[in-house]
Amino acid sequence: MTAPVRRVVVTGSECTGKTTLADRLGRQYGAPVVPEFARAYAARKGAAIGVDDHWPIVRGQVTAEAEALARPLAAARSLIVLDTDLLSTVAYAQHYTGQCDPDIEALARERIADHYLLLDIDVPWTADGIRDRGDRREALHALFIETLERFGAPYTLVRGSFDERLFLAQRATDAVLTR
Repeated sequence: MTAPVRRVVVTGSECTGKTTLADRLGRQYGAPVVPEFARAYAARKGAAIGVDDHWPIVRGQVTAEAEALARPLAAARSLIVLDTDLLSTVAYAQHYTGQCDPDIEALARERIADHYLLLDIDVPWTADGIRDRGDRREALHALFIETLERFGAPYTLVRGSFDERLFLAQRATDAVLTR
């Protein structure tokens, strides 16, 4: 019998080290990593994300996850690591536009991952042309907590130095894999 594929999502505010941690966890566990679709989408767009961008981002993120799961490597593993997911899309939609399509929220609810690693904002913020709200980190972090709790998503707050973050993330991931 094949073990179910567990999904662990690295999530949180911009510039908290999500991509670095997701990539490190993927290497550590030999698991596929699904990149954050919204970041690439925003870079290609070259302008602010609006309400009309929410569904293309959702479709891109869902497709990227499905493609990762379809690869032979994923089929042989019991873990996939996601650098954000649809709950992140819900939080960012609320943050940037003050609204989120109820159908996006329903789809996000159907796709709740096995565990979320919520990265704290206790690391320096760095502007890069895409990250644009360093002055609103506290509000966005609070919105992520509210979103995770409203959706009943299991999560671990991950904070501290990179080594401390990695340790906490590995401990939470190991707990998911032993369930």
